[in-house]
Amino acid sequence: MGDISKDVNSKFINAKVKAIINILYTANWITNYQNTYFKPFGISPQQYNILRILRGADQPLKVQTIKRRMIDRSPNATRLMDKLCAKQLIDRIPCPGDRRVVHIEITEKGLSLLNEIDEDFNEDILEKITEQEATKLSDLLDKLR
Repeated sequence: MGDISKDVNSKFINAKVKAIINILYTANWITNYQNTYFKPFGISPQQYNILRILRGADQPLKVQTIKRRMIDRSPNATRLMDKLCAKQLIDRIPCPGDRRVVHIEITEKGLSLLNEIDEDFNEDILEKITEQEATKLSDLLDKLR
């Protein structure tokens, strides 16, 4: 079992400071894990998030709607979608009533990629905690925000 004090070779003035450092350290650790995991699939964690949003919506969505639903609301969401479109994982659908509006939908190729990824994604990273612990962790993080 890890110990943030040993991992960063530091002592903390109190448990709250230790907790926030641990959250930041763990967030970075998860990001690195995800970057490594998604690399063979040719997508980033943010692109994976866009694909999951589109699959869950079960209908084409406006770009702005996708941006609002993203976990990491990066300003380069349009560029991320450009890359997904180039890989034929999503399609752009112009709105006939308003040329400024574009809808995005996931393609069969995008759904197939998600199915391939879903087979074991997040299993390794969460294997050391129980469902009850995961619920408690999620509740605590919700409370923090």
